[in-house]
Amino acid sequence: MFLELIAVIVAGLAGAGVMMLITRIAGGRIPKWMVPVAAGAAMLGTTISSEYSWYERTSSALPEGLKVVETAESTAIYRPWTYFAPYTDRFIALDTGNVRSNTENANLFMADLYFFRRWSPVQSVELMVNCETAQRADPAFGDGGDPVWRSTNGDDPIVSGVCERG
Repeated sequence: MFLELIAVIVAGLAGAGVMMLITRIAGGRIPKWMVPVAAGAAMLGTTISSEYSWYERTSSALPEGLKVVETAESTAIYRPWTYFAPYTDRFIALDTGNVRSNTENANLFMADLYFFRRWSPVQSVELMVNCETAQRADPAFGDGGDPVWRSTNGDDPIVSGVCERG
């Protein structure tokens, strides 16, 4: 986050510097108010570029064994361009290298899911999947009680990711 702030500030300074150079080359015929407009446009462009490239940068830096199984796109009224081109601001990764089978039931598997979200720390959750019935036990209360099973329609990316690996 700090490096992105520095990048935005540098982009603003660069945009202002380029506009000042253009103004000088043009002999002062360009209005002086264009310098802060150019700085603001450069800062806005850098911010938008950073938002749209976050998913690609983050998912490509995942360690071996983590597979992206689900993504979510975002739109916001204060970012009107996102209605034309939504951007990915969160995703779920499955640790395929650490899928564990149940010793008592061969159809049950435990897996670790990692939830990535822009500007948030990564969260980790253990999940149980029944590959025979295509059900998954989402974490319910975290109190160690019985799991709460949820039926899926068979094309659930998390269930299929665990069952393909398991």
